[in-house]
Amino acid sequence: MPIRLLGYPKPDGILTFDRLPSVFLSNINHEEDQPEHLQVRDMGRQKRSEHNSYAGPSTRYCPAGVYEWVEKDGEDVFVTDAQNCVHFKNCDSKDSNQNINWVPPRGREGPAYPNM
Repeated sequence: MPIRLLGYPKPDGILTFDRLPSVFLSNINHEEDQPEHLQVRDMGRQKRSEHNSYAGPSTRYCPAGVYEWVEKDGEDVFVTDAQNCVHFKNCDSKDSNQNINWVPPRGREGPAYPNM
């Protein structure tokens, strides 16, 4: 059975917003030299199952848009943008293969929600 992706309307800036400007509001702070806190255990499995079987749900369940499938040299490659992570841990709980390991970043790094 083919996978049918939902077509969502573009954000209107009133009730719905783009991901990246919203991530900016979380005041994320990550040092550039810190170890990767989002680890993919098996890239082959990620490609076979997450991409080929399920059409890349990680690109939709992460509220910060950390995960992408991008075309490189004619092949789809899984890319993480860990510095945008808002630490909801959706990837740790929603990844059906448990192939993405979320490790707390060191120190006081991550989002700093000033009004909470």
